[in-house]
Amino acid sequence: MANLYMALADRTRLRLLNLMREQEVCVGYFTDVLGDSQPKISRHLAYLRNADIVEARRQGKWMHYRIKWPDDREITGVIDSALRSISTQPDCQTDAQKYAQLFGGAVPGPSDPPADIDIYADAYMSDSTQIEREEASSHNDLEEFLL
Repeated sequence: MANLYMALADRTRLRLLNLMREQEVCVGYFTDVLGDSQPKISRHLAYLRNADIVEARRQGKWMHYRIKWPDDREITGVIDSALRSISTQPDCQTDAQKYAQLFGGAVPGPSDPPADIDIYADAYMSDSTQIEREEASSHNDLEEFLL
């Protein structure tokens, strides 16, 4: 539990989790939305992975991240409570709006949380949706190499 609370104790990590509430997100999208460097975002994602809150999958040279909802309902409740709380903050609402503008996805707000944990378990986007978003992304060659 200490690792969980430590992982949730950082505002950047909470903002990352907020963007992953219902969907898988590519690391490049995090950098575009939050305006932070790729190494900083990757460091925070690694912290979340080590806390067993986030899982990743590779698709070519792209890394995609999503929340890994634990089987333990109490831990899930802590994460969900943190996400509900942070989603009302202005910077997280701005992040969600920016994400929607840049990539067309919607991040749920506090008024429309998922009703069931199973929704989270099936949160992977389809490959065609992800490819469309990758094509819409404006990464230059150096950024793509670093990703």
